[in-house]
Amino acid sequence: MPTAALTSKGQITIPIEVRKKLGLRPGDRVSFVESRNGEFILKPRNGSIMDLKGIARGERRAVPIEEMNATIAKGWAGLLTFED
Repeated sequence: MPTAALTSKGQITIPIEVRKKLGLRPGDRVSFVESRNGEFILKPRNGSIMDLKGIARGERRAVPIEEMNATIAKGWAGLLTFED
């Protein structure tokens, strides 16, 4: 089992075999997730915004600017109050 030492600044170096298995590269971020039994799990956070492509399903059509403006106006109309 790979191990790492904690520095006086609270830093560790993740062993190379762990970095390779997790696909971690310099600059990647990791999360520490606490499990129910109090142990922590190291999870890579190295996804890209491009990984989200295609996740949203729905109607795909061009919306005219007039329709956008009308929808925005309807939304604000319920939020605005006018005092006499």
